[in-house]
Amino acid sequence: MTPFHHLLANNLVANVTNFTVWFALTFYVYLETKSVFATGMIAGVYLVLTAGCGFWFGSLVDHHRKKTAMLGSSVASFGLYALALLAHELAPEGAIADVGRPWLWLFIGLTMLGVIAGNVRSVALPTLVTILVPEDRRDKANGLVGMVTGVGFLTTSVISGFLVAWGGMFFTLVFALAFTLAAFAHLAAVRVDEPRASAEAGEHAAPRRVDIAGTVKVIAGVPGLFALILFACFNNFLGGIFMALLDAYGLSLVSVQAWGLLFGVLSTAFILSGIVISKTGLGPSPLRTLLLVNLITWAVCCVFTLQSSIWLLAGGCFVWMLLGPYAEAAEQTTLQKVVPLERQGRVFGFAQSVEQAASPLTAFLIGPLTQFVVIPFMTNGAGAVAIGDWFGRGADRGIALVFTAAGVVGVLATIAAFNSRPYRQLKAAYAAG
Repeated sequence: MTPFHHLLANNLVANVTNFTVWFALTFYVYLETKSVFATGMIAGVYLVLTAGCGFWFGSLVDHHRKKTAMLGSSVASFGLYALALLAHELAPEGAIADVGRPWLWLFIGLTMLGVIAGNVRSVALPTLVTILVPEDRRDKANGLVGMVTGVGFLTTSVISGFLVAWGGMFFTLVFALAFTLAAFAHLAAVRVDEPRASAEAGEHAAPRRVDIAGTVKVIAGVPGLFALILFACFNNFLGGIFMALLDAYGLSLVSVQAWGLLFGVLSTAFILSGIVISKTGLGPSPLRTLLLVNLITWAVCCVFTLQSSIWLLAGGCFVWMLLGPYAEAAEQTTLQKVVPLERQGRVFGFAQSVEQAASPLTAFLIGPLTQFVVIPFMTNGAGAVAIGDWFGRGADRGIALVFTAAGVVGVLATIAAFNSRPYRQLKAAYAAG
């Protein structure tokens, strides 16, 4: 397990670095432009790139050593962050803060490409769990992965808030370059015993290319697996709303430093959840666990913005973060058992692409829709007249209304999934495996 623990620590450094850049960019652009549209576009760019690159990243992981793929991820991130810093320094004064000028969008594009390059790691790590961890301990190992994610969020939100407050994106990118280099150096020294590129052998062999047809065939061979991926896709369709609007809502209530610190404190929920999963596992049916935590999460989303309160928001986010690792670990544990190792990189990459495919549409639409329709509706429109006396009025209440509606839809979708045939089929396939 020692190499696995080294890989966890290395992924922690890389995740902190990449998520710090992402958080800081969102904070910085909102504070400079005051545009929900711009922050929605950042979320949309992230999700489009994640969805578009998942197939390719999965093939890279299956056709190369996992460690090699992770090292390549660090090299790509380093180069893109260096280009983003160059664009930041060469841009005319004020150009980066102007939504109408190309410099801002060039800077956002380069920065987000650097973050996206880190997603190779999110595809490679679950396959390494399969290689390095015995089957009866994988759910607990996946819990440790969730805990590492939580530690990353804990430090990320604090670091990004203060970096933006003290030195803007210049300090943020210098930080990113230094720690990306450190992650590369550490990983290069870690010895990982893994098989040769798995695409070269076995009945699941495939050409060294993006093999979508073969991957679809493997997924279709497991009853209910497509439904799981599509369910996660629908959840991410709704989740795109929170990616696009949560920071804007939080920053409407508190300062960027306070929001960063608060998010850091709340992220201890990820750590607590990961520790519990690593000790207790996910139970005999990870799929049932996934749907249960999903139901609770969306129920909380129905109410955590009913009033304009940072404490209510904090409570809702804490529950959300506490249960998130359960859902992630449950999906990974299910895939690791029912999908052959030779195809796991491509299946994880396929799932990443499909699950994220709907989110860009949500993120791109929800920013303009909230800015130009819902906010006026809750400021001086019919919504403000009808429910403003108890729900509140203004821009922040418009965002809050979008969150509440998303929560209601999520609850209904999860109840439907619990009563579906694909759920029963996949649950049986996991038990039989």
